[in-house]
Amino acid sequence: MSSAFVSSDEIRDRFSRAMSAMYQAEVPQYGALLELVETVNRETLDAQPELKASLEARGELERLNVERHGAIRVGTAEELSTLRRLFAVMGMYPVGYYDLSEAGVPVHSTAFRPVSDAALARNPFRLFTSLLRLELIEDPSLRQRAAEILARRDIFTPETRELITCFESEGGLTSNQADRFVAEALETFRWHQHATVDRATYDELHAAHRLIADVVCFRGPHINHLTPRTLDIDEVQRRMPEAGMSPKAVIEGPPSRQCPILLRQTSFKALEELTRFRDEEQGRHTARFGEIEQRGVALTTAGRRLYDQLLNEARQAAPGTDNAAHQAHLTDVFTAFPDDDVCLRREGLAFFEYRLAEGESRIEGKLEELLAAGRVIADPITYEDFLPVSAAGIFQSNLGGQSSSGGKEGRVGQGNANREAFESALGAEVADELALYAERQAASLKALGLNRG
Repeated sequence: MSSAFVSSDEIRDRFSRAMSAMYQAEVPQYGALLELVETVNRETLDAQPELKASLEARGELERLNVERHGAIRVGTAEELSTLRRLFAVMGMYPVGYYDLSEAGVPVHSTAFRPVSDAALARNPFRLFTSLLRLELIEDPSLRQRAAEILARRDIFTPETRELITCFESEGGLTSNQADRFVAEALETFRWHQHATVDRATYDELHAAHRLIADVVCFRGPHINHLTPRTLDIDEVQRRMPEAGMSPKAVIEGPPSRQCPILLRQTSFKALEELTRFRDEEQGRHTARFGEIEQRGVALTTAGRRLYDQLLNEARQAAPGTDNAAHQAHLTDVFTAFPDDDVCLRREGLAFFEYRLAEGESRIEGKLEELLAAGRVIADPITYEDFLPVSAAGIFQSNLGGQSSSGGKEGRVGQGNANREAFESALGAEVADELALYAERQAASLKALGLNRG
């Protein structure tokens, strides 16, 4: 790459900041959410100096205030494959396959994100991207009409397409080109008040599933949330009403723990936004909301198996939609999951990255002995990805359905996972997130000249 080009990491950082500013202008409550999360994070770090030291040592403290993930939904293979090329300009690649149809949401998804340690440290911006599964619309005529509507739109500006092609052919973008790329690409994610269909068509698609109307009836896949990362999601949930936000009923994911695992998420309820239809009628559309996340350690295959087993057990006897009761129930069930870093590591339930303790230069010996002597430090590897049950719970809550944590969701023909069809539409394979964590753990051991023995 020419020295005249800016890095993909720099383009991603510019884009994520520009998108955050755009979303704050469109959804003022998002600004209030950022302020609340920043306050809770500051108070948590002040109260837990050991947590602050750990985040600092792992290089995660600096990224905390810029960390965001967003979510979009698209309708065609061409839209998805072009997004793959667009995100590649920003050093973001498809990681993981998520089938949300099993929870009654007619999409399957991936997360575009950076994958290297350096890129994640620079800015870990992620876009959870879902493709509508038209085959799950039961009415053939409605399915055909939705396909025809989608075929008529282009969600990318001509200059966005030109700059993607330029990046691919030249190997990069100059700083001026990067600024133009950010400005043009933002147009794909901007909210457009005017629908592309008449009111009757919107109502029909909405009746089939609210998400279908959201994907099909507008000029583009408006960003439907941007999510900051908190260090104490329970406290954010508690304070949201005081800040003028109405939180969803329950926090999705695992319960609060001494050693957080995977991902916990909550949100404030979606906004009702004025929409104008092609026949000049007016209405309200509900799609965009505010979400918050708390991230813990990435789990191994064995850890995920235990997590899924316990989550399924908890859902069999869910206590309803009271968050306090729900969290108490989860905590009780998850007593079977070790809540200690040493146990998680020794039992092979979570991934860790290994580094020399301060003052150490050369080491020899067995890993466990070096860890016990404090000469090597094992840091939990942060989970950078998503949970399909939690994602479905957030979607359902903000589409007017019930949370995945309790009750039965409204469904549009539950489909089977179809990773092959998704990757065909994407034009590439999705990376295995567990393999990425395993590689990172193995690389840290190799750098120290050690193995797990």
